[in-house]
Amino acid sequence: MPHHRPATPQHPSGISPRATLPQHPPAGMSRRAATRFAAATGLAVLFGATAGVGRARAATQVSARTFDVSVSSPALGRSAPVRLILPSDFAAQPGRTYPVLYLLHGAHDDYTSWTRETDIEAFTEGRDLIVAMPDAGPTGIPSVWREGPDYETFQLLEVPALLARDYRASSVRAVAGVSTGGYGAMAHAARHPGAFTAAASYSGILDTTAPGVPSLVDAIVARESLAPRTLWGNPLLDGLTWRAFNPRAQAGGLRGTPLYVSNGSGVAGGSGDWLPEALESLLWPSAHSFTGVLALLGIPVTAHFYPGGGHSWAYWKGEFTTSWPMLAAALGLPE
Repeated sequence: MPHHRPATPQHPSGISPRATLPQHPPAGMSRRAATRFAAATGLAVLFGATAGVGRARAATQVSARTFDVSVSSPALGRSAPVRLILPSDFAAQPGRTYPVLYLLHGAHDDYTSWTRETDIEAFTEGRDLIVAMPDAGPTGIPSVWREGPDYETFQLLEVPALLARDYRASSVRAVAGVSTGGYGAMAHAARHPGAFTAAASYSGILDTTAPGVPSLVDAIVARESLAPRTLWGNPLLDGLTWRAFNPRAQAGGLRGTPLYVSNGSGVAGGSGDWLPEALESLLWPSAHSFTGVLALLGIPVTAHFYPGGGHSWAYWKGEFTTSWPMLAAALGLPE
């Protein structure tokens, strides 16, 4: 779970509408490179032209198609970031709308993790979708905190509203996440039936009341110097709250939603790194408990339970690729 958090970008990409940008690619550039040049230039112009129209956000260009957007969030009581990867033809197709793939980060990490740890920008080049990677706080648990922020509202209402208003996002959305982000993907989809056309979890916390899991959740919160009870309260005294935010307990809401769940067994035949193996092993029963309830409810799920493995991107990258055909179909895209 632990990763360093990169410094917040200091150089905004919003270019003044009066700024002069190169209008032609350099001599000798290949046709494909020239196409990329034109797309990047067009996006820079687009963002520069809209930066001062009173929107409740500021955009920082990270790369040709990737932008960090600051969202003014009443649900969080602060501005929070979301990283966007825009379609290759976004600037050239001003009348087009696009489906959105939400990718959620894990604990002790941040909204930049998917671009830092995977090739998601290259993977989505030429695919007609927006990729949104919203902040979920230092714990990566995108829930309604008992005493604190409401990341559920931020991710499910505030970010989609901004994307529809400023980035031509359609109402078609799929969600996937790693670790606590995998929890978020299934919790969001279960608690809000129909909000997503598909949901995928890679080593997610899918039964928050499974043996050992409440202590793990408390440890995740405490590691960020937060009081564990500020999330959902006491798992015994506040059992109804824990149940309300437990994907397993809310699994009935997933009926009709294509699902993908993966988890390794961890310690038994793992990679040799004891901490990621131990974490993965702890979540193994939780994942099986979740898919077991789905089976009892007659709700289909594609489950990949593999021997060994660890709680790390080394495994999650491959699981995302395996789940992509399901996500693509739900987004109305070719594989």
